[in-house]
Amino acid sequence: MRSYQRFKKNYLGKRNNDRGFTLIEVLFAVAVLAFGLLAVSSLQGSATRGNLMAFDRTEALAWAQTQMESLMVLPFNDVVSGGPTVQGNYDITWNVDGVGIANCKVITVTVDYSEKGIARRPVVLTCVKPSM
Repeated sequence: MRSYQRFKKNYLGKRNNDRGFTLIEVLFAVAVLAFGLLAVSSLQGSATRGNLMAFDRTEALAWAQTQMESLMVLPFNDVVSGGPTVQGNYDITWNVDGVGIANCKVITVTVDYSEKGIARRPVVLTCVKPSM
């Protein structure tokens, strides 16, 4: 019975504690939501570019590891500098240096690559091959 009386009072035009949202509050909430969605959508594009860069760098590292392993398998006297070898948009070069450590060669494999015509930081692997 009491809730009916409250409704009746409101219906008759008397003011009491109205509940609900005003139009200004709803517009402000929609604006905040839209701003948040725009921020999330811009982060999505940035994350996609970051993943592509990571993929390219991982592939360059895989090419460097493959070349390093093929050089480490060769006999000691057959390991010489060489390159560039081109695999897609990856340029693989290797340098063999015998200075500094007795009966050892220092092998450095460098993979240069570009993404959409922009040169990226090269991947460099260095290893020491002993004479056995």
